[in-house]
Amino acid sequence: MERPTKPYEDVKKMLSTASSAWEKLLGYIRYHYVIDEKWAEGKPTHKHYNNLFIRCSGKPLICLSLRNGYFLARVTLGKAEQGKFDEQRDIFGEVVRKQYDEAEALHDGKWLGFEVRDESLIDNIISLLHIKRKGNRLNLPKNTEMCACLDIGLSQEDITNRLSNERK
Repeated sequence: MERPTKPYEDVKKMLSTASSAWEKLLGYIRYHYVIDEKWAEGKPTHKHYNNLFIRCSGKPLICLSLRNGYFLARVTLGKAEQGKFDEQRDIFGEVVRKQYDEAEALHDGKWLGFEVRDESLIDNIISLLHIKRKGNRLNLPKNTEMCACLDIGLSQEDITNRLSNERK
């Protein structure tokens, strides 16, 4: 069920030590991509209770699912993207390569999911995002640190305005 976005302070409290990884990944995505974000919550007893679905150019980019102390990052690679992954396989860490090899090839691609408890997988996840889509944000600010602190409740227009103001 779609709900209002969870306040960033609540997200940070829930993630605890994984919040820096959340900030780095979400900040990178917001810095490089014009995106649509959809916050969805289910029943508290359901395993997919807090989810942030991120779409770029109308297509899924990544899904981030909050848990207590960590979050799951799920990326789906279609057939063409799987070929790109195979070409660039050596740039990924062992965890990502193993997840890719073990993932079943479904009709819509390979679904890769990673438990993110710290920043160790973030660069690999960002590389996966590059395989899916190139960044499409034209107005990039000078200070990337500001991007990670943007509240997930902001609209895309608000994010663009804040990033534009930072650039001045």
